[in-house]
Amino acid sequence: MSTSFAKSETLLEVALAPFDIVRQVGLVIGFSLLTALSAQIVIPIGPVPVTGQTFAVLLTGALLGSRLGAMAMIAYLIEGASGLPFFYGGGAGLAHLFGPTGGYLLSFPAAAFITGAFAEQGWDRKFLTSVAAMFVGSLVIMLCGWLWFSYLTKTPPLFAFQFTVLKFIPGDIIKIALAAAVLPTGWKLVGKKR
Repeated sequence: MSTSFAKSETLLEVALAPFDIVRQVGLVIGFSLLTALSAQIVIPIGPVPVTGQTFAVLLTGALLGSRLGAMAMIAYLIEGASGLPFFYGGGAGLAHLFGPTGGYLLSFPAAAFITGAFAEQGWDRKFLTSVAAMFVGSLVIMLCGWLWFSYLTKTPPLFAFQFTVLKFIPGDIIKIALAAAVLPTGWKLVGKKR
């Protein structure tokens, strides 16, 4: 008796079928640009600003899946590191990538991959499981950002926690709720078209 498990499809794989290489490349580039655009939404609240990037990172992972989501974030980092003004507030270059907020940026591929892996297992079809998947992805971003900032600035970890995690919790709750609400709604719309 052979048991096989089919990989669940992400929302965009179903909505844009056939999901060929041209569409995949286009989506990777498109979502890297969406992340760059969302980085320009900046609310300065101290040494680490609130941006729309995490919203884009989590949504990218959930919509594209683990592999393509991570690739989109890697493309975003390469674009910004190469000098395009894609980091928050129009920042660019390797210095920005490895500066005090670099831990957040460097965690984006992992966060998108993890969120995408949950989406591939069907977690994006219901609001609460979408929230859970995005919470884990957000936790990866916050943890990496906190530890990187603390290490690089030689700030005691508990003090750095205030600047890099605590202030962002309310905004992340809102971003996660908005992103998680999009997914089940999208699945309902796709289901009606079939």
